Amino acid sequence: MQLSDIKNLKIAVVGAGYGGAAAAKALSLLGARVDVYEQATRIREVGAGIGLRPSTMNRFRGWGIFDAIAEVTSPSDYFEILTATGDPIMKEAWPAAGEQVHTHLIHRGDFIDALMGVLPEGMVHLGHKLESVEDKGEGAVLTFANGTSVDADLVVGADGIKSVVRHQLFSQKPPVFSGEHAYRTVISADAAHGMVVDDNLRMYIGRGTKVYLLPLRHRGQVSFDITALNPDGTWAPQVTKEDLLKTVEGFDERLVGITRDLDMDTVNIRAVYDIDPVDTWHTDSVVLVGDAAHSMLHHQGQGANSAIEDGGALADALKQAGSLKEALDLYQATRKPVTDELQRVSRQGWTEEEINDVFPSQKPAAAGQE
Repeated sequence: MQLSDIKNLKIAVVGAGYGGAAAAKALSLLGARVDVYEQATRIREVGAGIGLRPSTMNRFRGWGIFDAIAEVTSPSDYFEILTATGDPIMKEAWPAAGEQVHTHLIHRGDFIDALMGVLPEGMVHLGHKLESVEDKGEGAVLTFANGTSVDADLVVGADGIKSVVRHQLFSQKPPVFSGEHAYRTVISADAAHGMVVDDNLRMYIGRGTKVYLLPLRHRGQVSFDITALNPDGTWAPQVTKEDLLKTVEGFDERLVGITRDLDMDTVNIRAVYDIDPVDTWHTDSVVLVGDAAHSMLHHQGQGANSAIEDGGALADALKQAGSLKEALDLYQATRKPVTDELQRVSRQGWTEEEINDVFPSQKPAAAGQE
């Protein structure tokens, strides 16, 4: 599209998470008028740490915000997978993207704060819970619970795994339970029992459980994550310290010690869900990005990275295509095959074959089975 045409676009982004903020930044750099509508009354990201891959950091460099993100990260050289007791299984450098070779480890809260900090003042509108989206072909209308109604040439649905935009226009399939729980918290590096010696991600794999140690040394902290098989699909299950300790039985005693020392009030506890691939991501005036389009399990660490790439790819498509419709077709053709594969691979995180490769003497149930 001609830059003059893009500058005339009125774009409404639903959701101010990673995908929404990234799309808003990328699209605003093209000169479009962008407004972001977020249901929360304040931006607050819970959870722990994530890794921003080299390709993602390249996006930030291209948008002129690399330094704002990098200054609240720890650059990592490689990731390592070990057995429950610490024997090495594999160790690999992060996939490089040009000159960028580090994955930057960052706290989710710091990441969303940094993204919000690089958006123009007044772009993000809080307290806007979406009730309905009406696709009118050459535009769309959003109606919010506070009574506000918004017209836009393009609506970007970035409203997460429980997306209202996806449910009303693209797919009414509910989220899919993985058969796992995730228990996440951030602890002081001093409380890590000497297990954090550098800035590299390590995952310890046992029968039915994976434990992640993600250093946040710029904070003097460590993101500690236990992912364990569990048949309880309650979205926010009730879990005790004793339950957590059972998941790490047989692990390195230092990991057991970290678990034993946890303050349960600081642990984010959730059942793990994703969605089935969505066949179509866009109409002529509405498009999905991030978890709204392709929520995936966290085993590959690609959820946030994929959302960022979506925002970049959508902006790229608008620049390259001759019309808005062609741009949305190009965006889906570029991103959907990639995320479909990532969703598929992420679902293999607890296949019986994978566990038996590591523990050939064990016969655990596959994910979601008892």
